[in-house]
Amino acid sequence: MKSYLDKVGSFGAIVAAAACPICFPKLALVGALLGLGGLSAYEWQFLIAAQVLVGVAMVGHVLAYLRLRRHWVLALALLGGAAFFAGLYVVGSEALVYAGFAALVAGSTADLWSRARTIIAGKVTDSVLTCPQCQHRQGETMPTDACQFFYECKGCGALLRPKSGDCCVFCSYGSVRCPPMQGAGAA
Repeated sequence: MKSYLDKVGSFGAIVAAAACPICFPKLALVGALLGLGGLSAYEWQFLIAAQVLVGVAMVGHVLAYLRLRRHWVLALALLGGAAFFAGLYVVGSEALVYAGFAALVAGSTADLWSRARTIIAGKVTDSVLTCPQCQHRQGETMPTDACQFFYECKGCGALLRPKSGDCCVFCSYGSVRCPPMQGAGAA
């Protein structure tokens, strides 16, 4: 569930905001299309839910970052959350609130797109390398058509090489074997 926390938060916040036609008039059309117009009597509760869900999305993105180490997705999500709350409480800018929503959804969509590409290709291309010296974990995207023989640890700077009998550093130290070995049917 924690791997989908950012998506649940981001898209849930949009749906909750769509039920608040006075607070988020640009999302009122989406709310009407989803049949949320009748819930306008509970607008205050949906406004609180939208804020809580933005917080959930930000926590989900931090957890996803700890697993995959995608700096730009984390930065986009945190800036989006900050823009949402700044637009709501500090600046009072509707445009900033919507920009925050857009950034959160873009960050969540980037991860979904990556997963979809992996499923379509039939191979897992994301792996988490664990350094045998310092135990630093780093998410990396593996090359799909070749083996990677060397990798410099981002934690301690050690140069990792494949173990004897392995074709690459991902097969030796990664959470998933490399795509060429996946294609060969290696376990």
